[in-house]
Amino acid sequence: MATHAGAPTARRTQRAKRLARDLKARKNPCWLCGLAIDYTLPPDDDMAFSVDHVKPWSTHPELREDPDNLAAAHSRCNKQRGNKPPPLGLGLLSREW
Repeated sequence: MATHAGAPTARRTQRAKRLARDLKARKNPCWLCGLAIDYTLPPDDDMAFSVDHVKPWSTHPELREDPDNLAAAHSRCNKQRGNKPPPLGLGLLSREW
């Protein structure tokens, strides 16, 4: 789980690690930009998978390990968003129209 400037630092619990593995296994596209994530990239790559907190855990610590608050994102998208609200839009389409 990425930390952002100003975000609290905490150790990743075993539950958080399991939630990240479960999210990664779903191979979802980036919830912020909608593009595919290459799940084989090393974690330090900007286009690699990262766990994003829909509601930042710096402002919503009670949701830190809530699976419904976690979404797959490119590392770059996650870092660019930081603690800002998610971009407005319709979200990801369930299918192509």
